[in-house]
Amino acid sequence: MGDLRVLVVDDHPLFRIGVGTLLAAEPGIAVVGEAASGAEAVEAAAALHPDVVVMDLHLPDLSGIQATRHIVAANPGTGVLMLTMADESESVFAAMRAGARGYLLKDAEPDEIVRAVQAVARREAIFGPDIANRVLAFFNQPPPASEPVFPELTGREREVLALIAAGHSNSLIASTLCLSPKTVRNHISNVFAKLHVADRAEAIVRARDAGLGRSVTSGASPRAGGSATRTPKPKS
Repeated sequence: MGDLRVLVVDDHPLFRIGVGTLLAAEPGIAVVGEAASGAEAVEAAAALHPDVVVMDLHLPDLSGIQATRHIVAANPGTGVLMLTMADESESVFAAMRAGARGYLLKDAEPDEIVRAVQAVARREAIFGPDIANRVLAFFNQPPPASEPVFPELTGREREVLALIAAGHSNSLIASTLCLSPKTVRNHISNVFAKLHVADRAEAIVRARDAGLGRSVTSGASPRAGGSATRTPKPKS
């Protein structure tokens, strides 16, 4: 089995050369190339076919995350190890979603960087201690509450849409929600605009497909199109 082929990507020459020198001194590792930008990294990876790319996050042209996405899409067998100063959770998870297998901070010890490169080559996921704790904390969080249907609507607009889907007229919606007819019309206009529907019928189809309106009842109030029982006035 040949040496592990590594491409080092960083826009700071001294750091890039330092990492390359560190890895090249390790038995079984061959640094086959360097790149100073995201675009150069994509081109070099396509030409050199490295086993591992050691990738900075903030790069000219393409970010490290964009470059990772291109490299992994072109060759899923290439492992990417992010080696960066960016320690915020958003960067970590964005890198993982792009296809990176590891994430280390630049203050990692030299032997830690070597071990991480070797682990990524074995298709293992590897994180620095602080990053690993953050990842574990994220997955140990309770699941978030399910997102409401049509999140672009306000809570009141969803109520109005549910009543429309249940077959209520504007006047009945106004009565049910204790709103003025004009306010109901405004809410309906907002719903139509946000859902990009042309009319009430299309809004009803969208709402019922999403599960709205099926469990809404009008109680003692008459349904749209139904007949109301009128209480006779007492004779004077």
